[in-house]
Amino acid sequence: MTAAASKNLARLAEAAFERRGDYEALLFEGRWHGSAELFSRACRLAGGLAALGIQAGERVVVSMANCPEVTIAYQALWRAGAVVTPATFLLTTPDLRHVIADSGAVAVITTPDFVGKVREAVEGLPDVRHVISTSTAEGGGASGDAGVLALSSLEADSPAPIVARADDDLAALLYTGGTTGRAKGVMLSHANLWFSGSAVQKASHVDGVNRGLVTLPLSHSYGILVTIGGMHSPESPVNVLLRWFDPRRFLEMIAEHRLQTSAVVPSMLHLLLAQPLEEFDLSSLVYLGCGAAPLAPGVAAEIERRIPGVTVRQGYGLTETAALISTNPVGREKPGSVGLPVPGTEVRVLDDDGEAVAAGEVGEICCRSPGLMRGYWRSGGRDPESTAETIRDGWLHTGDIGYIDDGGYLFIVDRKKDVIIRGGFNVYPRDVEDALLEHPAVTGAGVVGRPDERHGEEVVAFVSVSGEPGAVGTDSLVEWARDRIGGYKYPREVFIVDAMPLTAVGKLDRKALRTRVRVPAG
Repeated sequence: MTAAASKNLARLAEAAFERRGDYEALLFEGRWHGSAELFSRACRLAGGLAALGIQAGERVVVSMANCPEVTIAYQALWRAGAVVTPATFLLTTPDLRHVIADSGAVAVITTPDFVGKVREAVEGLPDVRHVISTSTAEGGGASGDAGVLALSSLEADSPAPIVARADDDLAALLYTGGTTGRAKGVMLSHANLWFSGSAVQKASHVDGVNRGLVTLPLSHSYGILVTIGGMHSPESPVNVLLRWFDPRRFLEMIAEHRLQTSAVVPSMLHLLLAQPLEEFDLSSLVYLGCGAAPLAPGVAAEIERRIPGVTVRQGYGLTETAALISTNPVGREKPGSVGLPVPGTEVRVLDDDGEAVAAGEVGEICCRSPGLMRGYWRSGGRDPESTAETIRDGWLHTGDIGYIDDGGYLFIVDRKKDVIIRGGFNVYPRDVEDALLEHPAVTGAGVVGRPDERHGEEVVAFVSVSGEPGAVGTDSLVEWARDRIGGYKYPREVFIVDAMPLTAVGKLDRKALRTRVRVPAG
């Protein structure tokens, strides 16, 4: 295969730099970083990693909050032929240890503030040879931990050449969120990620819209998708990077730097709606791309009402599909839908017997595409049993319930495993949550089932509310939901919480809610 035809992500990054040249590409915490500086650092870091003995195919964990060094590390690892293994900095020490141990990582790259946690997590793990910190001093910074390498010391004098890797070779090992159990490694190849980055760029690119705000965790598949999509852009993207999402800072950066687009998740939109949006000059904002979790219909409409000229464009994907299955085409967005399958991706909706359903009928969403993972990982390599449960006859069974309308647009109803069966009837938690979110005082909602002797399961809701404590009662919220969805669907119990539990990427954490459900005695 020629270099031009290769799907190697290191070659993609190199081609992007050669095409664009040097320009002010990234603003982070008050400092602009040029594209030449970022590319040069990645090339030199690749040489330093190779000098440490890191081999092609070996896994290296990258665990830090958003900063320029995240993407520098990713590009350096791909250039060295290694496998990027992202781990959110929010992981507990035991969960971080699980990722490091299960992946068989030979090194961990982190920041000084997390060196202590990393060292604790790697203690006694025989595969880990190096802990690397972005600190400029050996020892990892203020703590002075012995044996921690400074990232800057690994940036060799001359750039390293690209280590040849086949398109199907592993590029990233991403661990699922673990909201339903222990996190599983998802094996994504260079070709998987190259395809998704190219597809999302083609579907979302608008000439002249190239100034973006990046607040998504770069450790998540959604954040990686946006990053690789930028490498495919025919223009020179300019990005402002935030260490993490902060709603007021988000609005300030858009106003100050005349930013045009940003990728978000639904919980971010909820938080933005609680801000005085009208006090900020958001006239430059054109698109908000929303994914990673279902979006209540009214939220997008309210964002578009309060920020004139902006369009919320929903998309859909899983870590197992390199974060992309469908997206709303520019200019042909359909409210409530996650869009059309991107070219090269096939989607079908199946009933419980594995038969395709008619347009408009609900079933499990299944797909196949060049972005489909190589399989799940189990310590030491591929996990054929878990992979076979999810991929059957080449089709990924997503576990999501949805339907395709007459126009081919995909709609998500809920997660299959989250469906509550009350008295033999299916209750989709999202239907209940959307009804509760229509209440003017409700700022967040999560619905789960609890065991019930009479009905099998009962519907239980948790909500967060605005205003003074006690301003809205739980009984009134039950009646509100009953009036809108009625029958067997409405929640018989509602609990008011200070805040909805979220995963590291802003998804509702139903596992955390289920631990709060009270099961009646006897």
